Amino acid sequence: LKEGQDAVLRVTNLLDESTSIHWHGLILPPEMDGVPGVSFAGIAPGETFTYRFPVRQNGTYWYHSHSGMQEQLGHAGPLIIDAAEREPIRYDREHVLLLTDWTFEDPMSVFRNLKTMEGYYNFQERTIADFFADVRNNGFSQTAEMRGMWAKMRMSSRDIADVTGSTYTYLLNGHSPQENWNALFKAGERVRLRVINGSAMSYFDVRIPGLKMTVVAADGQPVQPVPVDEFRIGVAETYDVLVSPEDDRAYTIFAEAMDRSGYARATLAPREGMQAEIPKRRQIADRGMEAMGAHGMGDMEGMDHSGMSNMEGMDHSNMPGMSGDDAGMEGMDHSNMEGMDHSNMEGMDHSNVGGMSGEQAKVGENGILIAGEAQPGSRYDQAGIGIDPNERRVLVYRDLKAFTPWPDRREPGRELELHLTGNMERYMWSFDGKKFSEVTGPIHFVKDERLRLILINDTMMEHPIHLHGMWMELENGQGELIPRKHTLNVKPGERVSALITADAEGSWAFHCHLLYHMDAGMFRVVQVS
Repeated sequence: LKEGQDAVLRVTNLLDESTSIHWHGLILPPEMDGVPGVSFAGIAPGETFTYRFPVRQNGTYWYHSHSGMQEQLGHAGPLIIDAAEREPIRYDREHVLLLTDWTFEDPMSVFRNLKTMEGYYNFQERTIADFFADVRNNGFSQTAEMRGMWAKMRMSSRDIADVTGSTYTYLLNGHSPQENWNALFKAGERVRLRVINGSAMSYFDVRIPGLKMTVVAADGQPVQPVPVDEFRIGVAETYDVLVSPEDDRAYTIFAEAMDRSGYARATLAPREGMQAEIPKRRQIADRGMEAMGAHGMGDMEGMDHSGMSNMEGMDHSNMPGMSGDDAGMEGMDHSNMEGMDHSNMEGMDHSNVGGMSGEQAKVGENGILIAGEAQPGSRYDQAGIGIDPNERRVLVYRDLKAFTPWPDRREPGRELELHLTGNMERYMWSFDGKKFSEVTGPIHFVKDERLRLILINDTMMEHPIHLHGMWMELENGQGELIPRKHTLNVKPGERVSALITADAEGSWAFHCHLLYHMDAGMFRVVQVS
């Protein structure tokens, strides 16, 4: 598409079931957003629906079905919008790299399997050999305590991804690693790679061994250049990077699944058919290893406390440091639980909650944190689980700085707090402990208000949270240059916030972009009026 023009897209449904197309990240009228049951009826078999909207932005986006499990079946593709005016970055050629996860199983069977057995697709569980290795490194009592704690939470420290390479083949532009899709360049050219994570469930760590990448856009919006060796891309996010290969040789574009169960790859090369060495995959990480240290379980990153909101049947009664009723969990000492916010829970000691690096939060006259400041309990300077920051330069959210300030410079007038909640064992996912089928009405934004959305992840999984129709300005501590995003990755136990200008009247979808999480209930409607 081209910025400044009116887009007219006629979609004819030749399937024997209803379908839809959502233009992910595009600012457009609600009836053109393509979410059946929210502000559009869907496209019935044999029907043609005309999407018509003004194109008011440029950059790298994508589109996908919002009907059933069609996105998992391959109904997704890139959407590139050319800028009306000359962009601030210069490049000689570009390639679009769409990452997806493919399974030959029926997606409904995948969903049933997840509901039947927690860890159904996880074939990288800890073994007796891992146990003895932990005993050697940490001693028997600490190892036994950790194992006992995970068992009590009925979870595995290796629950990194719900669906893994045991059923998925990871694709790049629809090609498996063996097919070796080629992106061509001439030595000395500057090449723009538009990387889109269009997968249903998979996060990827992307690198090109031998080439430095410069990140120049996030979620279609230009950012100040950040040189990196690797970046993690959450489901539904997009990153544009520049590379300048000087030599007449091939380079491997390597996109490793976050749980290390597989990878997608392509080759950047001067001629078709070339290939370079494929890096060795890293070992799966353990949840909690990063912060286990001397603090034991009190400081474990990524612990699932979803029982605090919705995890029925969990017994915390004899876990260290925990006492009393597990529903209210009063009397717990969280004094060392870095990055976890339980500020609205009674009876807890928050005297030492980390996340602000010792800085005092800057509070405005209305008693609300000043716009652009990072939330206490955010971890924007960490890439996430399984990444060693000493190994290579990895992009983190703290690095993202908008190219120019957002025009709406008002301080937020109010704050809206939502907890990301779930029950892994029963495979239920929700906001504030309620599945979409259990809520009575929409989340309400007042037209044109400036508000702060605070997301608190009470689960031990990452969640890519997507708001339709409006930008979210990620409060990553960059002041007036905080970046605009359409999808925010929230790490386990993390608290993140975004500023929103509610300028889009109508009803909008708001959900976790992990397809099976959304289908399990992590979905709400936002009403702007």
